[in-house]
Amino acid sequence: METAIAPIPSIRVQDFDNQELNLMDKYAGKQLLIIIYNNQCLGCTGRAIPLAYEYQQEYDNLQVIGIHSIFNKLPVTEEDIKSIFTSGELPFPIYLDQEHKVYDQFNAEGTPQWLLITADGNLYRSIFGSQLGAQNRLMYALDALCNEA
Repeated sequence: METAIAPIPSIRVQDFDNQELNLMDKYAGKQLLIIIYNNQCLGCTGRAIPLAYEYQQEYDNLQVIGIHSIFNKLPVTEEDIKSIFTSGELPFPIYLDQEHKVYDQFNAEGTPQWLLITADGNLYRSIFGSQLGAQNRLMYALDALCNEA
């Protein structure tokens, strides 16, 4: 699903200390590429997370953020999240989406779901998937968004 520009008042997530925060406040004034993903999703960990990292390196005016959506009642720790990275470190900020509320907020079609958000807090695009077609749509949307600024 690709979405027209729409304002986003809040994106509420938890950090690894279970403190709730609003990403729209924390990253106000920045262009955002948010990846809603799950560690159990092979397309997320094998294609989408590395692609998100590449975009973080490529676009100086873009902040990449990961949101791990939790679909069961099992607790997820920082170590669980870091376990998918060979370095053992987070490549960009990652937050927790307890009870998949952010996933539902954006009517995600599955994981990974990409959200591109303008510096003034509007949803620019929402794109599902990690395969080539989704990667191309994401690349064109990022080029348009980041080169407008």
